[in-house]
Amino acid sequence: MKQLFFRGIVLSVLVFSLSHCKKDYSNGYGGSAPNPPSGPDINLASSATLGQYLTNSQGQALYMFSDEVDGANACTGDCAAVWPEFTTDLTTAKLNEGLNIADFDTITTANGKKQITYKGWPLHTYSPLSTGGYGGSSNVPEGPGTTRGDGFAGVWFVAKPDYTIMLADKQLKGLDGNNYKSDFTLGTGKTIYFTNGVGRTIYTFSLDSFNINKFTKTDLSNNNVFPIFEQTEVVIPSVLDKTLFGNIAFAGKQQLTYKGWPLHFFGQDSVRGLTLAVSVPVAGKWPVAVKDIGDPKR
Repeated sequence: MKQLFFRGIVLSVLVFSLSHCKKDYSNGYGGSAPNPPSGPDINLASSATLGQYLTNSQGQALYMFSDEVDGANACTGDCAAVWPEFTTDLTTAKLNEGLNIADFDTITTANGKKQITYKGWPLHTYSPLSTGGYGGSSNVPEGPGTTRGDGFAGVWFVAKPDYTIMLADKQLKGLDGNNYKSDFTLGTGKTIYFTNGVGRTIYTFSLDSFNINKFTKTDLSNNNVFPIFEQTEVVIPSVLDKTLFGNIAFAGKQQLTYKGWPLHFFGQDSVRGLTLAVSVPVAGKWPVAVKDIGDPKR
């Protein structure tokens, strides 16, 4: 009888102990962690070095890819494993109050995903390949508040809400239908060049001098041919130097310059990503603006 009594006490103590161990386990000793707090489906974060940039609801940075200047997804296969498409339902999505739903759209990728675009740029998150402790590797999503993908290969950048300059990485194709290389000779090969924040190509005029616009007439009668780039604020990708941008006053307007080159658009570039002016009237007369362009004559 005594043995049964003591066995009952021991069993009760064990049950009590196990129930408390289970409770402790779930509260921080190896159990499931609570889900991280979520904000709007598309939010804004801020960095001391990068300024404001877009994030998803979990605070993960969203990125733009220079190869996607024309607004179509160009990151598939292994690329998509590292840079997954950002997807959400825009019909129900909640946005940070500093964002405008009109700037967002949805495209369908080759694999059928509904990818979100911002000002025409497809958006991605970053999941770099990480090597595990047992020799394996997997793609691990970047944590909230980190922007390690910015500047990757010179063509991936955090999605800032207010870029005035972006970089495209694309084959140049002139109005004459020919492909051009970065030196503006005939041939194939991508060139990294400047666009504005919505992917419109930016050009320089080879006859201009330092901070002097020699193409546009003072009455602006030919401004529709190569419109001047009117801009005073400069928000740029991290690989560019803000101090190299400036402004000149022209016919009552403020024209943006780079290294002293007045910057222009081309009137016949009817959609984003076009580079038609590289052959107008001959190749090299209106080159696309690039980071390492030489200094103009003084």
